[in-house]
Amino acid sequence: MSQPERGLLLDFGGVISVTLFERHRTSERLLGLPEGTLLWRGPFDPDGDDLWRDMLEGRISERDYWAFRAQETGRRIGEDWDMLAMIRRTMGDDPNAHIRPQARDFVFLAKAAGRRVGILSNELELFYGADTMARLDILKLMDCVVDATHTKILKPDPRAYALGCAALGLPPERIVFVDDQQRNVD
Repeated sequence: MSQPERGLLLDFGGVISVTLFERHRTSERLLGLPEGTLLWRGPFDPDGDDLWRDMLEGRISERDYWAFRAQETGRRIGEDWDMLAMIRRTMGDDPNAHIRPQARDFVFLAKAAGRRVGILSNELELFYGADTMARLDILKLMDCVVDATHTKILKPDPRAYALGCAALGLPPERIVFVDDQQRNVD
């Protein structure tokens, strides 16, 4: 008897890609800022990041958090930024360099085991842009990409997960969902 199909639905930012929080020193170098200029650490130091706590407690959205951080960082170099500008200016030449090797290996292993693998993201194209997405090799391995940039339904809304399950073609009980924010997996 064959085993029932199973799937894996991954968040992108923080799960597949290295976060901006983890890349502060690299970002500072790319922007010509002194080391230690970017102090906000989000989930790595929520007590030291009031804005992150506001987001976690529902006073602002995740998109609001990142819009503020983009504007704040852009002002440090005399520019007016949105999130797309921030990602592009802090990424360097190769977006694939910011993909976690462990995530890439995990996707390869899951695919080799016959699992369906997809992405469920709140902001993939909004933050990265279609041109950068086209250069991300890991996206070519995915069976589906469900992005709230297009669906307009943000996690943790249950409808976002329903869209992810439908895109994978599997019921939720046959899918493992991985996210870096607890509120998105509760």
